[in-house]
Amino acid sequence: MKLSSDFNANIGRFHRILDVEANFDIVYHTLTIGGRSACLYFIDGFTKDEVLLRLMQGWTGIKPEDMPDSPHDFSKKHVCYGETGLESDEDRILVQLFSGLSCLFIDGYDRCVTIDCRTYPARGVSEPEKDKVLRGSRDGFVETLIFNTALIRRRIRDAAFTVEIAQAGESSHTDIAICYMKGRVDKNLLETVRDRIADLHVDALTMNQESLAECLFPHKWFNPFPKFRFSERPDTAAASILEGNIVILVDNSPACMILPSSVFDIIEEADDYYFPPVTGTYLRLSRMMVSLLTLFLTPVWLLLLQNPGWIPDRLSFIVLADEAHVPVIFQLLILEFAIDGLRLAAVNTPSMLTTPLSVIAGIVLGEYSVQSGWFNPETMLYMAFVTVANYSQASFEMGYALKFMRIILLVLTSLLNAWGFILGTLIAVCSVVFNRTIAGKSYIYPLIPFSWSECRKRFLRGRLPHTEKGRNA
Repeated sequence: MKLSSDFNANIGRFHRILDVEANFDIVYHTLTIGGRSACLYFIDGFTKDEVLLRLMQGWTGIKPEDMPDSPHDFSKKHVCYGETGLESDEDRILVQLFSGLSCLFIDGYDRCVTIDCRTYPARGVSEPEKDKVLRGSRDGFVETLIFNTALIRRRIRDAAFTVEIAQAGESSHTDIAICYMKGRVDKNLLETVRDRIADLHVDALTMNQESLAECLFPHKWFNPFPKFRFSERPDTAAASILEGNIVILVDNSPACMILPSSVFDIIEEADDYYFPPVTGTYLRLSRMMVSLLTLFLTPVWLLLLQNPGWIPDRLSFIVLADEAHVPVIFQLLILEFAIDGLRLAAVNTPSMLTTPLSVIAGIVLGEYSVQSGWFNPETMLYMAFVTVANYSQASFEMGYALKFMRIILLVLTSLLNAWGFILGTLIAVCSVVFNRTIAGKSYIYPLIPFSWSECRKRFLRGRLPHTEKGRNA
């Protein structure tokens, strides 16, 4: 519905829609500007009070003969602030008001003057807990969208860097920023992302980026390997944009979503580039090897225990030293679920109790569980390695994908012996090989389709690219 030039009708309708008597945080001020009645709406806590105070002080000095005939001339002449706009649609006015903009209605004007003097409650841009680095930047994304775009813009000072804004959610009207580099981004993928966001029909993005990810890629939900890469580091986001990827930021989320993402993109970390090429290559290859060990260590051990004749004499120490009162497969499965239980408990444990409870849990679950006969020491050792090794890469989604594949491998190996191990390995391989990125490309490129030059970049950390001007200098 459009505004009219009848001030009383406009204010009466907005008072009723906003229910200003019941909502204490919706503030309105009635004032006189140049002899005309006016009303200013804003949300308490979203506005810079000192800016509004100075604007209102300036409006009180406007004489009737100085009032322009159009709201456009008024906003240019008498609203001395950088970010202003005009709106005539009631729905858009309401969305902007709830987003934190201040809305000024003046008698005789059929448009509302919006003033973007908002400020959001925000925490400091400190280093994220999960995406830590040994060297490099120590800032991280926060829950405020404009801060996150500024952190990326600070690193990419180029006119080709573009940040588009979109909204999703019938009730939430959540802001979504699409960041990319003109001339480097895949245009077909960019159009696909734009269209899918525009076609979203959801009430709210309650889980922020996860809700958006499930809407953007609704198919093959049964494949646990992640289709997107998530990062809380602005330097990682900036590097991905410069490589031609698309970065999506969602308001109220302290992480960015990078796409398209292959399995090698997800395994990469910022530390690979903050160290010299030799060290970066070692860290990258070590991470890949450890990821494979987390998947195959316990299933291979179980397979060898079920076939003692396959164990060479030099590896005889892997055989259980004591009798197993509980079958090994059940020991491994119990520990898989018990570790997740401890992880969830750690999330909800008050920080002041984390250390003492960790000590108690280590003693009780480590020492006494072995003495009681529930678990063998060898089982505890291998599961401890798998648990710690899961944290060698930053992606929670990849860690859980490997966990699910490992459980399938364990169960099939226990039921079908060697054939079960082969079948479980095929399931894991097929889950990766037949997976597709959101752009429809291979999940394991450059292995399929094969590209030797890209393989070197994925497995070996080379020198960072330099421009011709930089090399000559």
